[in-house]
Amino acid sequence: MKLKLCIVLFVSAISACSKTDDISGPSGGTYTGTGSVSQGKGTTTVNNFFTAGQRVAALGTISSSDNKTWTVPAEVNFTNTSFPFASDLFNSYVPGHGYSTSANALAALSGSDVVTVDNSGEIYTAYIFADNYFEMYVNGVPVGKDPVPYTDFNASIVRFKALKPFTIAVKCVDWEENLGLGTESQGSSANYVGDGGFVAVIKNASGAVVAITNNTWKAQTFYTSPVTDLSCLTETGNYRYSGNCSTTSATANSYCIHWALPGNWFNTSYDDSGWPAASTFTNASAGVDNKSSYTNFRDIFDNSSNDASFIWSTNLLLDNLVLLRKKVE
Repeated sequence: MKLKLCIVLFVSAISACSKTDDISGPSGGTYTGTGSVSQGKGTTTVNNFFTAGQRVAALGTISSSDNKTWTVPAEVNFTNTSFPFASDLFNSYVPGHGYSTSANALAALSGSDVVTVDNSGEIYTAYIFADNYFEMYVNGVPVGKDPVPYTDFNASIVRFKALKPFTIAVKCVDWEENLGLGTESQGSSANYVGDGGFVAVIKNASGAVVAITNNTWKAQTFYTSPVTDLSCLTETGNYRYSGNCSTTSATANSYCIHWALPGNWFNTSYDDSGWPAASTFTNASAGVDNKSSYTNFRDIFDNSSNDASFIWSTNLLLDNLVLLRKKVE
């Protein structure tokens, strides 16, 4: 739920692509890891690509101490017309699309929304609630992106035609108002740390559930912010852990850590065996119990026999760009 930007941290560093960074921050603490470190606020490059939103959905860039330039909060395909928008399960910005049931939302679809992955495949329907933004692929084919990048909260339907097994890959972005800082304005706080979260239920043409979000999915972090003490971060192999970092002491001089996305991360052939398992979170942790875009569809998301969990990396608050993958057998 945040926008993030960072500024150049003028300290000596080694290239994160080939070896481990060892960076000491002026506020204390040393980062030893494979990411690139930036500090402070970034530069806005897109002022707002969703002007109807309750918060500003901006993009920016920031430079890291190893002389790399990063997009914050993430590179997205929101304005890419070849990447289809997801259909609305609940969208308060479109008149008549604040559906009270999934049946009403499905009845409004014409069939032109179905993305063909395999011509001889079966039609699958994915029901999705993302905080804040998602882009979804099936076997490397773009099948749907979030029509509301930031707030107010919405829920989506993505329908695709595919043969099992198929691989789902999702880019999840927890947006930010303070680009590069991973924070937003909330009450009296100018640097409030928001949270993320992604939940999905996928059904086949007969309505049977074939997949739900749970800890059998893979999740990898690619952007962590804000970080006030660089020594709080831990890396072991592909495990990037920010759970020991403070979530209450963000400032305009906080750090953020960036990792480059693999070029083929959304393809079926990508090897995600080294990625950590997704962490699961309750509805209360995700803060959705008062959101009609979620509560109207508890029969889907909180089904007693197929109860989907909110998933993310290990840190729902600080990890703001997370890639998810799941092979549906």
